[in-house]
Amino acid sequence: MDSIKVFAPATVANVACGFDIFGFAVDSPGDEIIVRKSDLPGVRIKAIVGDEGRLPKQAERNTAGIAIQTYLKHIESDQGLELILHKKMPLGSGLGSSAASAVAGVFAINELLGRPLKQIDLLPFAMEGERLACGSAHADNVAPSLMGGFVVIRSYNPLDIITISTPAQLFATIVHPEIEVNTKDARHILKNEVSMKNTIIQMGNVAGLIAGLMKPDYDLIGRSMVDVIIEPIRAILIPEFSEVKQAALEAGALGCSISGSGPSMFALSRDQPTALRVGNSMQAAFQAVGIGSELYVSGINQEGPRVLG
Repeated sequence: MDSIKVFAPATVANVACGFDIFGFAVDSPGDEIIVRKSDLPGVRIKAIVGDEGRLPKQAERNTAGIAIQTYLKHIESDQGLELILHKKMPLGSGLGSSAASAVAGVFAINELLGRPLKQIDLLPFAMEGERLACGSAHADNVAPSLMGGFVVIRSYNPLDIITISTPAQLFATIVHPEIEVNTKDARHILKNEVSMKNTIIQMGNVAGLIAGLMKPDYDLIGRSMVDVIIEPIRAILIPEFSEVKQAALEAGALGCSISGSGPSMFALSRDQPTALRVGNSMQAAFQAVGIGSELYVSGINQEGPRVLG
């Protein structure tokens, strides 16, 4: 085939206590990309739709473009390509927008060329898109977007990715307020050192969340969704954070925290009706101070990227 269209899902990274090591994929939103073979050498981005002209079309400065370029260099291919990127999720949202583009791009080219690499082996190329976007090649967005499900990054050197089973009735609520937080800024404000006390608390919650997901034990999931290291610092970037979180918990959420670097917030619930009720309550708390928002409710997406045509 000469062209392919691919969807890659948004993701929730960190998942409260798991900074840079936890992430899960959702059904929507996400990004779409069309990749076409070209007789001309190089990777060219013909159009980007839905970004309001904010993203660069130079391949080496675009997360999808750099991921594809790095992939082609690795497999020693000089195949020329044309890309059309459809951004179907907000930029700077904390939902892995840059990761979804990178994953869509590298998954699409691998499919187009007959799958010379296994899907898991595409991860380092997608991570280069993250390095370009925020200065750090972290995998907590690209790994779940690429592999689907709930992912643990046990190690970065060497890269060691683990997929964790999740309860079938576990639903995520994501509320994206109409404000923007730059990922680089959100990382810059973090402290370089953490106290022994908070490290121990965080390690217990990390272990508890994994155990709660695998047992499954919804109450344990809720008790473990506590972040004493990152959330207290980043919460200041999100207006009404405490009020929105409290609204989620009072509506029945197991837990609530920041999605990635924010400003989106997410909650986990034990069924879809609760997740919808939680979302409505979170939106109402933002609206009370005049902040509009978008609502997404999804199970844990186990599929990852998929071919659309």
